Amino acid sequence: MGMTSAHPHRSVLYVPAANEKALAKIPDLPADAIILDLEDAVAPDQKAAARNSLVRFFEKRPNKRLIIRINAMSTPWGVDDLAAARACKPDAILLPKVDSPRDILETDDALDEGDAPKRIRLWAMIETPKAMMNIGAIAGLGRDRAARLACLVAGTNDLAKDTGIRMTPDRRYLMPALSQMVMAARAGNLTVLDGVSNNFRDLDAFAVECREASNMGFDGKTLIHPAQIDPANSAFAPSDEDVAQAQAIVDAFAADPTQGVIQINGRMIERLHLAQAEALLAARID
Repeated sequence: MGMTSAHPHRSVLYVPAANEKALAKIPDLPADAIILDLEDAVAPDQKAAARNSLVRFFEKRPNKRLIIRINAMSTPWGVDDLAAARACKPDAILLPKVDSPRDILETDDALDEGDAPKRIRLWAMIETPKAMMNIGAIAGLGRDRAARLACLVAGTNDLAKDTGIRMTPDRRYLMPALSQMVMAARAGNLTVLDGVSNNFRDLDAFAVECREASNMGFDGKTLIHPAQIDPANSAFAPSDEDVAQAQAIVDAFAADPTQGVIQINGRMIERLHLAQAEALLAARID
């Protein structure tokens, strides 16, 4: 489980910006963050109405971490979406179809030119073959705070479509790409989120997918249905056993702070394990 952000991102739910009923339910949802979607979830003839709905929603902003997914800047709706998102001042703006660092930097420049607060971060969808080829350079922007990049989001459906990767229930053919996303995110000190699971009715299978993603190093998962929130929160939270082990490591070093290596139950524990334990305890949600 990654520890790159002060905020948990175990469950990040997509909500169509044009769906007033769904928007009204957001304050009561236990998701760690909400992605208000202007892209895939909104039909072309509803884009303008969705932007207007979003502006009204932010006038009574709930106490939630809110991200707006805009349409790509190369589409007819991208410029207007970005202007609306900038006016709403969300926690982050999610960019689809990111192919290279330039896509991030050009959006950052546009936000700066519009005097958008620096607290508005950028998230990047990794969903194209070009993005996978450039993922190291894209993630490297995470080390430059001026670039605003804070998170990579796996767009598994589009990636499978564009590459021909077969989407099996165990995702075996997709695993190399997912692992590469995690590695790149860690190198760039970024949060990284797993892609959506399309079968929202099979929550047992979904829970397995979440646990595997957590074991791979993802910080959380993007969701398409509220029923997926609780399983995601559970899978990406430290277990009681993990917390107990971490606390034991912290306590042992606190008892003898001069030591570089200690032994706990027959295991050699180094200071790098202490750093991991402290991060896990800091990320715990009571």
